[in-house]
Amino acid sequence: MAGTATRYLYLARHGEALPDESGLTEAGRRQAVLLGQRLRDLPLTAVHHGPLPRAAQTARLIGDQLKNVPVHVSDIAGDYVPYVPPRHELPADSADFYLRFLSDTTGEERERGAVLARQALGLFTGPVDGDEDRHELVVTHNFLVAWLVRDALHAPEWRWLGLNHANAALTVIRYPPGRAASVLVTNDMRHLPADLRWTGFPPESHV
Repeated sequence: MAGTATRYLYLARHGEALPDESGLTEAGRRQAVLLGQRLRDLPLTAVHHGPLPRAAQTARLIGDQLKNVPVHVSDIAGDYVPYVPPRHELPADSADFYLRFLSDTTGEERERGAVLARQALGLFTGPVDGDEDRHELVVTHNFLVAWLVRDALHAPEWRWLGLNHANAALTVIRYPPGRAASVLVTNDMRHLPADLRWTGFPPESHV
């Protein structure tokens, strides 16, 4: 049975990480606090985050800015490759680039990532049951944000590749009953001052 109320899914990549990925830089901590302040007046019912330190610390800092919103850790919100396409699915002019990018992914990582990616679609997407709309935040990593945006747009499975998101940028997807999903906001950094924007992107990608 299809859901009867609208889900609003808020997606955020973790804040800027230390080189060893053991946590956040000072800039990353500031990013997380500012994102939490942006979200604190929303009717969020839960914050989900992946288990790695950079996502967990970001979620805690965001949660500190919210009012009695539970924070949950989940492997489904973690850092994994959601789908590895065969060559024939990729555009001919970029297939070599993407396949090189994914070449270090082991068979075990591919299998685990595919399972978690399917679970993420089941847990985080689509309308919800009941009479009240649901607002949830997922603090995760670039790959999962890209996977969920791709799904909302009904794009081919390989198209998570090339969709990049800055640290602590916000993406919002709306899932109304009886209609297609809408990507309301993507890679939005307006809550960040100029010096905290575009971290996680190469300099030539900054705009």
